[in-house]
Amino acid sequence: MLKSMTGFGRAEVTRGETTVVAEIKSLNGKQFEVNLKMSPLLKPYEFDIRNILQQELQRGTLDATINIKQNGATRPVVINTELARYYHSAISSMATELSLPQEDMLNVLMKLPEVVTPASEQMEESEWMEVEKVIRTAVSDMDAHRIDEGAMLEKDLLLRIDNILLYTEKVKELDPLRKDKARTRLEGLLAEYVGKENVDANRMEQELIFYLEKLDISEELIRLQNHCRYFKDILAEAEPAKGKKLGFVLQEIGREINTTGSKANDAGIQQWVVMMKDELEKAKEQVLNVL
Repeated sequence: MLKSMTGFGRAEVTRGETTVVAEIKSLNGKQFEVNLKMSPLLKPYEFDIRNILQQELQRGTLDATINIKQNGATRPVVINTELARYYHSAISSMATELSLPQEDMLNVLMKLPEVVTPASEQMEESEWMEVEKVIRTAVSDMDAHRIDEGAMLEKDLLLRIDNILLYTEKVKELDPLRKDKARTRLEGLLAEYVGKENVDANRMEQELIFYLEKLDISEELIRLQNHCRYFKDILAEAEPAKGKKLGFVLQEIGREINTTGSKANDAGIQQWVVMMKDELEKAKEQVLNVL
């Protein structure tokens, strides 16, 4: 199973005159980062909320908003008269200076920050438990989205790795022909510049073996295939958080592809190497979104 780092979750519950709304949006990120916006009543529980999000969602850049709305007069409020006077003085001075009307000043003042606040800034433990349930429901909703997107990511990644394996087989088919071409080219050069009758056959065979060993890519192709199979094994693991591990394996795949290309010395093989690199880059882009 694979999970994406991107997703969205929302939950809303109304109990009596209170409505709790939790919304969570996640994008890809190297670590866990959360931008948390919440009602002042939840400040004492901020650490608990962050812990829930990190434990359940593990990685990504999150925007989380948790609001508590009072639909009626069930919770007493306090009006900060001193702050309202300060706001009134500042607004009146500005209005006079700019020749602006000052009608409906009370309505404006009541909407300003901290003028009207709940009489009690403490939440009962039973209320917090209800809020926690809403948060966990939103997390579960987002997790479902992550799983859906992860399934599409897994399908695409398997396609990329299978293509690399297919191109590896194409390179293996061309490899013996490449060696024959190298032998024929060297024999032709020696015949042209030294003369065929002057060539030491034993010495030439030794030099040819040394030259072909330097160009040999069989080990690189074997390691490349092993890395691809290991990548597919990781995809099949039950652990959902494996984006970093997959990224490391892709780095190893890239090293073997680059080495194969640098040692190939053959136009036909180079074409398949370029196609491998294209598939690898597409896989790297997708892995960035994996949890």
